[in-house]
Amino acid sequence: MTTIKTTYAGRLRTEIQHAASGQTIMTDAPVDNHGEGAFISPTDIFTASYASCIFTIMGMAAEAHGFSIDGMSAETTKVMADHPRRVAKISIVISMPPHNYSDRERRIIEAVPNNCPVGHSLHPDIEKEIRFEW
Repeated sequence: MTTIKTTYAGRLRTEIQHAASGQTIMTDAPVDNHGEGAFISPTDIFTASYASCIFTIMGMAAEAHGFSIDGMSAETTKVMADHPRRVAKISIVISMPPHNYSDRERRIIEAVPNNCPVGHSLHPDIEKEIRFEW
C-alpha cells in the first residue's frame, strides 16, 4: 500500500502527499544547489524527520513513565558534504520546557535519541550530534 505520493512539479520542485491524510508538502532545491529555496528542501525534510522521530519516541516514553514533555522544541542544523553531495552531519539542540525533571526522567529522555528508528536508519558516516538544553 502506498503511503506517500510524490509528483514532480517542475522548476526543481516536488509535491509530496501523504496518502492516508491527504496532507501535502512542497519541496524546492536549495539556493546553493540551483533552486529558489521557496520551500523546504528534501535534505531539510530528511533532517527534520530525525528530530520528529526522536520527539515521537520521547513522547511515548514520557507517557509510559507518567511525565510530560509538552512544549519541547528543537533546532536542527545540517552540514552538507561534496563529492558526493550528501548530508554529512545533523545537529539537533533540544530545548526542554521548564519542568523540574527528576534524574530518572532525564535519563529516560536522554536515552531516546539512541532508540529512534530514523536514527537507526541513517548511514553510519552521517555524524549525529544531539544536545539538550534544560
